[in-house]
This record gives sequence, C-alpha cells and structure tokens, in this order.
Amino acid sequence: MLLLALDTATPAVTVALHDGTSVIASSSQVDARRHGELLLPAVDRVLAEADLKLDAVTGIVVGVGPGPYTGLRVGLMTADTFGLVLGVPVHGLCTLDGLAYAADGAGVEGPFVVATDARRKEVYWARYDDPRTRVSEPAVDRPAEIAEAVAGLPAVGAGALLYPDTFPDAREPGHVSAAALASLAAERLAAGEELAAPRPLYLRRPDAQVPKNYKVVTPK
Repeated sequence: MLLLALDTATPAVTVALHDGTSVIASSSQVDARRHGELLLPAVDRVLAEADLKLDAVTGIVVGVGPGPYTGLRVGLMTADTFGLVLGVPVHGLCTLDGLAYAADGAGVEGPFVVATDARRKEVYWARYDDPRTRVSEPAVDRPAEIAEAVAGLPAVGAGALLYPDTFPDAREPGHVSAAALASLAAERLAAGEELAAPRPLYLRRPDAQVPKNYKVVTPK
C-alpha cells in the first residue's frame, strides 16, 4: 500500500504519503489564497522526500470538506485526476474527521468538538465521542447558535480558536494535516472498511453566484 493523501478544504495545503504502516513524507503550508499554486509542488516535494515516483501510488485519499467551494475543489479535482491517470481508487474522508484523529496526539480523548473556519462569521463543526468516532453530521452555523450544544466540551480546529466565547477550551491542532488523513484512511482500509466516495461537502452555496434578473445577451 502507498497512499497519497491531500486536503485543501481549509487554509492548509497539505499532502502526505503513507506506506500502510506509517507516514513516510508530509508537507503542509497555510495560505488560504494559493491552494492551486501550492498543491502540486507539495506533491512533488513529498514524493522526492520519499524517493518515489507518482506511479508507485496505489490509492489516493482526499479531504472532502466541509470547506469553501474554491479551495475544496482544488484538492478534489487533483485527486480525481491522479486517480484517473494512475488507474487507482480515490477515497474521500471528512476533513473534520482528520482533525479529530489528529486530536488524539494532542491529548484530547473524550467527547469533544471539531470546528473549522467557515468564514461569514460561521464555523463548520461536528461532535465526536473520541478521535475516531463522529456522532453528529457536519454542519455550518454561527458560533453563538451552537453554544449550548458544545458547552463544556473541548474543541480543536481554527474555528474553535477564533471564537473563545463559544469554545473556551479550544486547543490545537488548528488545521487538518494530510498525515492524519492518510493514517486514518490506512487504519480503516486495513480493517476492511469501505471509505466514502470523493464527493464534496459544501453545506452551502458558493459565494460567487449569477446575479438575480441576469439577462442573457445572444448575438443576432
């Protein structure tokens, strides 16, 4: 097994390689405006670090969000293209699940919340019983609207760090890492689990939309 994992659902552009036993190379850069520019060089970098070629990859793992439309589609389109060119399966994982899995290494064990920045003064969030068990569907809400639902729970993710009134026990990690996604995927695949299809979790419409009352002008 050689999994290439990547995620662009948050400001982090993150890539990792996993050989079925451990992460053998990884790269993460935080830049919300340069997903398309940074992703492919990061793939080249982790392959070079592992002294491997792209055709050695046996599977692709991609974070499916939730996340903003523009950044998220960069990772999904790249993953689909790699899968098509290499003829290997492409597996989707919830980006929040990757953050939850990484929380184990940060000492978060019991019930907790993962919250990422959804912009518009909102967060993408979900509740977890432990780093491997999500107990609510991903949602997007204003922090004040979910304060009662998350009260008393530790929280990880950049969204939690942004809103201390709602998440007073906010902890690192702030952004997802492809290393955590790859490790979670390898663990689930080894257990015989079937991973989700690489379909995006947008949870809301994109910011860019056709204006109302837009008139189509066609040549005569």
